Amino acid sequence: MARRNRPERRLIPPDARYGNVTVQILINKLMTCGKKSTSERIVYSAFERIQTQTGRDPIDVFNQAVRNTTPVLEVKPRRVGGATYQVPVEIRPDRRIALSMRWILTSSRTRGGRSMTERLASELLDAANNTGSAIKKREETHRMAEANRAFVHYRW
Repeated sequence: MARRNRPERRLIPPDARYGNVTVQILINKLMTCGKKSTSERIVYSAFERIQTQTGRDPIDVFNQAVRNTTPVLEVKPRRVGGATYQVPVEIRPDRRIALSMRWILTSSRTRGGRSMTERLASELLDAANNTGSAIKKREETHRMAEANRAFVHYRW
């Protein structure tokens, strides 16, 4: 059956304070129940905390964290002749950023104690320094793709 045309992607406007599109994506992914102002307050105060702790520009730390957690390969299940193989495939650039942000936010949500501002700031700092659970998730994804490299010829 033929698939319909895909709708064109909406452009996300940059955020108000830094004029950065990836910061706006982070704010939108953090938002729950449509409370964007709460999400903005959490992200901006986490950036202020990073600024005071490290003395570095928080946008540089954030970009470094996203770059460090961005995966290149992932595995997708492919059914061939009754068997299901985990086939490694490259990831589209927009999905790379989405996965990176998702992993950063889920790992900061699962951190213990304290406020979401502190947890997000510490997770961003950890990801910028190549530590933390978001980096571990990326390494696990790459390890899985590397282990299943024998099935790369099943790619579609």
